[in-house]
Amino acid sequence: MKFIGTNDLRESYLKFFESKDHLRLKSFSLVPKNDKSLLLINAGMAPLKPYFTGLQEPPRKRITTCQKCIRTGDIENVGKTSRHGTFFEMLGNFSFGDYFKEEIIPWAWEFITKELEIPKDRLYVTIYLEDDEAFEIWKKSTDIDTNRIFRLGKEDNFWEHGAGPCGPCTEIHFDKDPSKGAVTSAEEFVRESDNDRIIEFWNLVFTQFDGDGKGNYERLQNPNIDTGMGLERIATIMQGVDNIFEIDTVKNILGTVSKLSGVNYGEDPAKDISLRIITDHVKSVTMMICDGIQPSNEGRGYVLRRLLRRAARHGRVLGIKGIFLNEVVQSVVDNYGGEYDELISKNDYIKKIITLEEERFNETIDSGMGILLGYIDELQASKENVLSGEKAFKLYDTYGFPYELTEEILEEKGMSIDREAFDKEMNSQRERARSARGEFTYMGGEDSPVNSVPGEIETEFIGYEKSQIEGEILFLGTDEEVRESLVEGEKGFIVTDKTPFYAEMGGQVGDKGTITSDNFKIFVYDTKKNVGGKIIHYVKVQEGEVKVGDKGILEIDIKRRKSICKNHTATHMLHEALREVIGEHVNQSGSYVDSERLRFDFTHFQGVTPEELRKVEDLVNEKIMDVFNVDTNEMTLEEAKTKGAMALFDDKYGDLVRVVEVGDYSIELCGGTHVCNSGEIGLFKIVNESGVAAGMRRIEAITGFEAIKYMEEKENTLKNACSTLKCNEKDIIKRIQGQASEIKEKEKEINELKAKLTSGAEDDIINSAKDINGVKVVVYDLEDVDGNALRDLGDKIRNKIGSGVVVLLSKASGKVNLVAMSTKDVINNGIHCGKIIKEVATVVGGGGGGRPDMAQAGGKSPENIDKAMEKAYEVIQSLVK
Repeated sequence: MKFIGTNDLRESYLKFFESKDHLRLKSFSLVPKNDKSLLLINAGMAPLKPYFTGLQEPPRKRITTCQKCIRTGDIENVGKTSRHGTFFEMLGNFSFGDYFKEEIIPWAWEFITKELEIPKDRLYVTIYLEDDEAFEIWKKSTDIDTNRIFRLGKEDNFWEHGAGPCGPCTEIHFDKDPSKGAVTSAEEFVRESDNDRIIEFWNLVFTQFDGDGKGNYERLQNPNIDTGMGLERIATIMQGVDNIFEIDTVKNILGTVSKLSGVNYGEDPAKDISLRIITDHVKSVTMMICDGIQPSNEGRGYVLRRLLRRAARHGRVLGIKGIFLNEVVQSVVDNYGGEYDELISKNDYIKKIITLEEERFNETIDSGMGILLGYIDELQASKENVLSGEKAFKLYDTYGFPYELTEEILEEKGMSIDREAFDKEMNSQRERARSARGEFTYMGGEDSPVNSVPGEIETEFIGYEKSQIEGEILFLGTDEEVRESLVEGEKGFIVTDKTPFYAEMGGQVGDKGTITSDNFKIFVYDTKKNVGGKIIHYVKVQEGEVKVGDKGILEIDIKRRKSICKNHTATHMLHEALREVIGEHVNQSGSYVDSERLRFDFTHFQGVTPEELRKVEDLVNEKIMDVFNVDTNEMTLEEAKTKGAMALFDDKYGDLVRVVEVGDYSIELCGGTHVCNSGEIGLFKIVNESGVAAGMRRIEAITGFEAIKYMEEKENTLKNACSTLKCNEKDIIKRIQGQASEIKEKEKEINELKAKLTSGAEDDIINSAKDINGVKVVVYDLEDVDGNALRDLGDKIRNKIGSGVVVLLSKASGKVNLVAMSTKDVINNGIHCGKIIKEVATVVGGGGGGRPDMAQAGGKSPENIDKAMEKAYEVIQSLVK
């Protein structure tokens, strides 16, 4: 067999199916679109579900892809087996009601035996036991030996996922060791597959039924083809290796990890596991961050964080010191950047995010270690040797402390973890996550009337050119059901044949407005797209009754739309200004545009300085005043890239894209609505800048009349301040500084007076001393003394009494200050100020602690001071030996 590199295999497959009239699409993002049933894309067909269900029209009836996928269900096995990995690529070709078994079976055989030149005597095929049709096609349309075709049951050769499209499948298998002789029966085939001699590498699914999930099937009018071949799996076959970590691209990354750690692969089985885990996980997190996923404590961000921290943890196992994962990232980019060019453009950004997260993990490890050592102390004190599953899970879940590390450290102390209780906590968390996602259909959308709009219903959007038009009602309903009509007072949704209403998309909110006729008046309070991409008008009927088939005038709120347009165009200009002022690394990560303000999220690793913000704001306003024409044109994606258009290139675009140009200043791909020239924006004002995630900043801004109103409010505030301070605007800073100095002086005088008053109380405090088992004890309550003054007073009292313990309490500004001090000699009698203050502070609703000779605390319940004083005597009595 000839050696074929992994990248060449991918290209060979995609080109082959292009030759069979398939449209080649780039991999979709790992982040599912309109699919709440998935956290991450985990199969080649997952992003194409709306095409299979008929909710969306595919760009072509035949499509081929190499899809990036993440699966973490078997994460514990990654590195330990030859096949488990969290990131993989799935080669696929798909037919949406076009060709079927008669075409795909011979094509598959052609690709395998002619393109890849795999010997036929090393191939086996399985089919569903009742699929005579597939058997006949294999027999007549290929030259396979029919003795190498085996019929298997539903669990092996029938693809089904709850209710929805399903059908039989045929799988193609490779014999790793033909020297053992040909397999002659289905039973022997299953046995040899279980023994890992025969491996499946390509699954051809014939989606020909609609199942109800209860064993009942109806034949689809237009059956589909859905195939999947793991790129890594076929690469192991073509490269003569038995491990996905030994194929060329992955082996190159593993070699980088080996070099960084100084550990040679293949010499130590335990260390090999760590090398493989780091290789796999860094590949995964690189791809995830490239697709816009950020580390977090929930959802896909949690998956990312877990993988990244697991990789960092195994770096420590291999003895790697300090930050290293970003160096592995470069190897991922070098090996995968040819296919996924966004890895190259986002290389620095990915490395920065990973570095920040690895640094944070190192800090977490240190803090988690302190907590774990505390647990160990508790176990030793109680003469136990099993850490509770709840505590181990808290370390893992709350502090990000890896289970393996907890287990390893405990083993060194002769201890273990209650694994059963830990697993119970883990399963509870998974169940909570599943419940939070709720129940969804095959498509992954909520099973609701609004998502049941038939695929053949299309709405023409004419909102770029017109703000009103006559349209026909094609479909309507409520949250509960599809209906034929809506009456006065009812809320629901309406689909029309054409509309000027822009549906929320690309960060721009949906339009509001009205639909009217002689028979009804309807308020449109929002416009969105459903999971099938249909434009949905969310409405309330104000007058009359509207029925399917009725016609009406659809008119948007034009004043609101104009304000939205101002903010949207300003967002494009802000993007360009940020790149010009801060740097070319700035990329849009998200946006929100409504009639009142705009919000723009972008990649940047530190706060934008006030000087930079001022430059950005000035630059945008300068371009507004240049009164640039805003032009929109349709062109191919390649033409748009050639022109330098910015875009979220992980998004999917059709054959033609819409390009928005603001003069010669800004050019972006965008489907939203915009002003005709930049001068319409009027004024641009930044109102806030903040961080939203690691490596992610957010700017909020306003335009037009909202900006003018904002400036007027600021002006009124300034005038009121001048009036209050009795000065003019140019002197206001000087007046405020003068008053601040005056207040500071007054506070100094007040503190000095308080100090004199407390000094005068020293004799009274000392005279209140009590004797507890031979120890002089002073517990005293003062009024309006802050923490610093209380500590100074305590020090003086301690020095004057010569031997003993002092506890002082003071109510100040509605809170309680506490301090406890003792002379050295009484510590030997059992006095410990930290223990005293801890218990006393609890009584006044606070907490604190400290050393044996000095401790302080605060509380928020001054009404309990008398009880706290009693508690002080009580605790001291219990401590004195």
